[in-house]
Amino acid sequence: MAEFRVRYAPSPTGHLHIGGARTALFDYLIARKQGGKFIVRFEDTDQTRHVESGVDSQLNGLKWLGVDWDESVDIGGPYGPYRQTERLHLYQPFVDQLLESGNAYRCYCSEADLEKERAEQEAAGQMPMYSGRCRHLTAEQVEAFVAEGRKPSIRFRVPENRVIAFEDRIREHVEFESNGIGDFIIVRPDGIPTYNFAVILDDHLMKISLVIRGEEHLTNTPRQIMMYEALGLPVPEFAHLALILNPDRKKMSKRDESIIQFIEQYKELGYLPEAVMNFIALLGWSPKGEEEIFTKEELIEQFDLDRVSKSPAVFDMDKLNWMNNLYIKKADTARIAKLALPHLQKAGKLPETLSPEQEQWAYELVGLYQEQLRYAAEIVPLSELFFREDVSYDDEAKAMLAEEHAPVVLGSFLKQVEAATEFTVDALKAMIKAVQTETGYKGKQLFMTIRVALTGQMHGPDLNMALHLLGKETVSARIKKLL
Repeated sequence: MAEFRVRYAPSPTGHLHIGGARTALFDYLIARKQGGKFIVRFEDTDQTRHVESGVDSQLNGLKWLGVDWDESVDIGGPYGPYRQTERLHLYQPFVDQLLESGNAYRCYCSEADLEKERAEQEAAGQMPMYSGRCRHLTAEQVEAFVAEGRKPSIRFRVPENRVIAFEDRIREHVEFESNGIGDFIIVRPDGIPTYNFAVILDDHLMKISLVIRGEEHLTNTPRQIMMYEALGLPVPEFAHLALILNPDRKKMSKRDESIIQFIEQYKELGYLPEAVMNFIALLGWSPKGEEEIFTKEELIEQFDLDRVSKSPAVFDMDKLNWMNNLYIKKADTARIAKLALPHLQKAGKLPETLSPEQEQWAYELVGLYQEQLRYAAEIVPLSELFFREDVSYDDEAKAMLAEEHAPVVLGSFLKQVEAATEFTVDALKAMIKAVQTETGYKGKQLFMTIRVALTGQMHGPDLNMALHLLGKETVSARIKKLL
């Protein structure tokens, strides 16, 4: 049986987008599940949109997510090269075959001719498409165009009155009528093949078994099937993924600010790659059962195209943050601290170079908020009370501190602090216990009074650890100022 092979084939126009990442992930999961090969190649024939760093951005984004591949520009493989612009010589024999069989022809229409034709069709209320005016040129007409210096494009001759039907792995039976398509360009006047032509040749030459891609490519599929058939090539299977919508259930645009759209941005904000992978896998795919948290190995084991929905997936940022928080809670504190510290440094809260004591303090600070963090960059606003001179109190906090027990508790606690030789978590527990014994106040009147006085917050992370991190001098100064 032939080897199972799938590919992810982006244009290197910039960073890895969430939609591209999902396509690549689904390719990867199905390839690993079936023991097949996953190929990453680059469709860079549109040089106007080409970004040189785009290739690295795509590969680095996939690598960060935890996706690896079997063949690509970086590691090579038996069906290279893996960039379209390096494969141009491979396409010419297929162009010649289509011209010789009469399935393609040279078209000498200028851009102005085509524009005029489009405008006339639109004015007449017709669907704009190429009229086929160069389909049957005489030798004299061709000679005249050549003498004018016109360079032809090459068009595929679309057969008339045909229904092009295929079984999509997600959308099931799909059909198109050939009469609505119009002869389309397969090679531009500069000799560069168009996307629709190059893609089928690459898929054929790389022995791709299944093409997984977004539904925006659905209308390309009949064109591609007609070319496969005209060339006498086997047609691969297709699976077209539904769109990913924004939280308002509208089509996502690259300018949409309500969603973080590029994998690079998740990395920069301190999301965990395994959480992002888990979340992306659930954009349109539903596992068996109620479970939503999966390791990469579990995703590979469970993934199945039959459970991919025809309906669009809605990108839910709250769900991603909830999921990432679950992963952060389970992670090693040192790992989360490594992600969080650069954010504190960038915000000017910590120096660029940390002494061992400062590093230890910062790790403990991150540990204090680890349960709360949805992503590492949140450490900056969450830990703000440790980096400011003065505490600010809202009305609720002021009311609490105006109660008669507050000065009694705080006066007693200040004595304990000033007499302390150690300021560890255990020492602080003992000090607060001593305040309870001396004043008779306990529970909310004891703990919340101390918390509000020193942090300005009614609720927050572990009190003893917070006081330990604030340090003896700060705690003493804050209480004195308040009293």
